Amino acid sequence: METLKEHWNSIFSKTNDTDLGWYEEDISQTLKFLREIPHSESKTVFLPGSGTSTLVDALLNQGHQLILNDISNEALNKLKNRLRNDENTTYLHHDISKPLPLKSPKVDLWIDRAVLHFLLNELDIETYFNNLCSSVKPGGFVLLAEFSTIGALKCAGLDVHRYSVSEINDRIGNEFKLIKDEEYKYINPSGNERPYIYALYKREG
Repeated sequence: METLKEHWNSIFSKTNDTDLGWYEEDISQTLKFLREIPHSESKTVFLPGSGTSTLVDALLNQGHQLILNDISNEALNKLKNRLRNDENTTYLHHDISKPLPLKSPKVDLWIDRAVLHFLLNELDIETYFNNLCSSVKPGGFVLLAEFSTIGALKCAGLDVHRYSVSEINDRIGNEFKLIKDEEYKYINPSGNERPYIYALYKREG
């Protein structure tokens, strides 16, 4: 049986970035939410499931330090080749449904575009949020972009867990205050609509 790592490695090794079902040339929706966050200084940003997203390039251009995490080493290798070992990037080959390595750095911002919704097992989801809570500094921010409750049932050949803001609120915990949320229809490279929910949180304290 194919493992998740093998599944994602196969996709990233055989498919051009622009043909990926979640490829996003226009990242303005994400950047719109990030403008809600003060950018007076560079921040340490964690991207679970970074894939090969062009959001990475935009964040580097803004001067941020990035921790790029993915279960697929093929995706990370593509990023390394594209970014040419940029000194502001750290690469983490890790399954985000498992506890992060000990002494992982604290971060100012956690950005998840369509990773959480691939976790179906309750323990995996709980571990994801434990990783998030253990990583984000007091005063830090979290941006989650996941399939909404009216979204597709599958993505990349895998079942997904669709989210409402109320469920995310319950799972992320009382330490995080919802700043902004919005329904968004992403148009994928095939021209199909994918309803998402975007939610931005700030950790109090």
